[in-house]
Amino acid sequence: MTAATHSTLFPQVPETADAVLDGLDPEQREVALALTGPVCVLAGAGTGKTRAITHRIAYGVRSGRLQPASVLAVTFTNRAAGEMRGRLRQLGAGGVQARTFHSAALRQLQFFWPKAVGGDLPRLLERKIQLVADAAARCRIRLDRNELRDVTGEIEWAKVTQTVPADYPAVVAKSHRDAPRDPAEISQIYAMYEQLKRDRSVIDFEDVLLLTVGILQDRHDIADQIRSQYQHFVVDEYQDVSPLQQRLLDLWLGDRDNLCVVGDASQTIYSFTGATPDHLLNFRTRHPGATVVKLVRDYRSTPQVVHLANGLLSQARGRAAEHRLELVSQRDPGPDPVYTEYADEPTEAEGTARRIRDLIAAGVPAGEIAVLYRINAQSEVYEQALADAGVPYQLRGAERFFERQEVREAGVALRGAARAGGNDSLLDDAEDLPAQVRAVLSTKGWTPQPPAGSGAVRDRWESLAALVRLAEDFARARSGATLSDLVAELDERAAAQHAPTVQGVTLASLHSAKGLEWDAVFLVGLTEGMMPITYAKTDEQIEEERRLLYVGVTRARLHLTLSWALSRSPGGRASRRPSRFLKGLRPGSGSLGTVASGASGSFERGAAAGRRKPRGPVLCRVCGTTLTEAGAMKLMRCEDCPSDMDEALYERLREWRADQARELGQPAYCVFTDKTLMAIAERVPGSGGELSSISGVGARKLDRFGADVLAICAGEDRVTGLDED
Repeated sequence: MTAATHSTLFPQVPETADAVLDGLDPEQREVALALTGPVCVLAGAGTGKTRAITHRIAYGVRSGRLQPASVLAVTFTNRAAGEMRGRLRQLGAGGVQARTFHSAALRQLQFFWPKAVGGDLPRLLERKIQLVADAAARCRIRLDRNELRDVTGEIEWAKVTQTVPADYPAVVAKSHRDAPRDPAEISQIYAMYEQLKRDRSVIDFEDVLLLTVGILQDRHDIADQIRSQYQHFVVDEYQDVSPLQQRLLDLWLGDRDNLCVVGDASQTIYSFTGATPDHLLNFRTRHPGATVVKLVRDYRSTPQVVHLANGLLSQARGRAAEHRLELVSQRDPGPDPVYTEYADEPTEAEGTARRIRDLIAAGVPAGEIAVLYRINAQSEVYEQALADAGVPYQLRGAERFFERQEVREAGVALRGAARAGGNDSLLDDAEDLPAQVRAVLSTKGWTPQPPAGSGAVRDRWESLAALVRLAEDFARARSGATLSDLVAELDERAAAQHAPTVQGVTLASLHSAKGLEWDAVFLVGLTEGMMPITYAKTDEQIEEERRLLYVGVTRARLHLTLSWALSRSPGGRASRRPSRFLKGLRPGSGSLGTVASGASGSFERGAAAGRRKPRGPVLCRVCGTTLTEAGAMKLMRCEDCPSDMDEALYERLREWRADQARELGQPAYCVFTDKTLMAIAERVPGSGGELSSISGVGARKLDRFGADVLAICAGEDRVTGLDED
């Protein structure tokens, strides 16, 4: 039996309870049938854990052994909870509650607060960083922006580990935690922060859990009322549970043991937030009679990717490593991982962008490609490189799809058209459901071709285009579906936060990529000091960095590229070394026991891979400072150095770019980015050689747009039309 990674977008609801079990492999089926008592599912990356637990819940509901309202499934992100609700709905178990810990606790707190405390629940603080800043000012402690962020994170850690302000310095010393400031100062800021919250009648997200725990501990009648409603609990990503979340779970359970937990200790990457795999690893000690099922059949990744993932963990140390799962790929063989060494970071970004462009040309959708890095600050150079290569991208972490204004407006328009039916003149010439949707959304800004530009206009179009694609998929899956049927589907998806996919290469940090997957993944910046990160000092911290890389590797289904740069900027000293985690895994990197003998993949050096000659250091043409930031290197000057840009020339170039983008049906940044146009307007090139020396003007763009740009720079009208690409 197999468990397909890609199921139909709109599958038919199984007709019977037994049909829910169809397609599950033996271990997944064992999970689905284990409906009582404590159950622990140890699930490796790509092994279908969400499939197993949603089918378990659905089978219990459809067979009558579980009442939908008696089940509470909790996970850690709104996206994961939305996906779970969507899958349960498709399996005919739509009445089950699937929420994050915070969402479930907030719902209970809002309901029981008047009874337990009286009055209205204090206002929930959306972002605590400003209040932390106010607390630091009250304490007369100066924090810069980075310190403010770090101290805010430290307060969050203290609260989820149930550490009060007075105990914070001692707990930090005992746990050997690296505090971003003097622990005594953080303790003082933390105490003042709590005081300001009380003075202003607000609570933060950690208080939601703390207050719910407090009420359930103090009011046994309320605890009994919650326990009478929820009889069965499912916890996804159990390795990420914090002590506070475990305390809340214990109070929900009471003296019962109808609990199913799912996790993988090798994917514990959030210890900085208080997460610990100890609850998962100790589960069988706490519940000696627990049913334990291991999922190791990897349906996501090829044998080549799985081989690398297993090799990476074979070097791990510590308690989590002792419980690692050896994955077994269920897919056909694919290409070997590619390891590439570049001279500097801009060259690495440009080489990555070229590879991505080649993949897209070979048929890989842009939405099935991701570039993953260790910290968000690394994204800028890749944004620039992708824009220069004409590749659309999206940054992970945008607002939720159904909360976007354009999506809400589109929903209202579609609902109105569905009610009007044949009386809506917009639909007169629309032959099928997708045509009807395109007609309605054309009034909201959708066009057959994307607009020029990369800002809010493009984002709005991408949202509407995602709805059009959803309608096309829905029509293919449901023959004869009407506009009213689609509106109902959108309403259910909005309630479940089950969003359609917005196309574009994903740029994301390794932490934010957890739980996601793509056909092609580029792991970039894999140097010592970045992976592992420089502040990872202890053995435990180093091992968590290894697990973070493991998570990145296992996001890839088919294509996997790992790269690093020997220096930060062009011409810099090649002093960097590739990550220690790759030793014995990449070809020619030495031996680590039996690992190196199984090393596979191709190794390339940047000159061969990037087809670029080594470049010297880039100096500011105004003050002579060595430039390191991508935007500054493009302008050939420091961002704050005076500009001598020809404003009129810049505006002419922008108008020309807009025309080109419309003719090409591409966003404007795929022609030239704003920074490239600024650089052209500042330097006013008079020849192809001068133009090609500007970053962002490669050979392809020089051939295609060079004559026009040089003519505009010379004060002439554009001299050519579009060349064949």
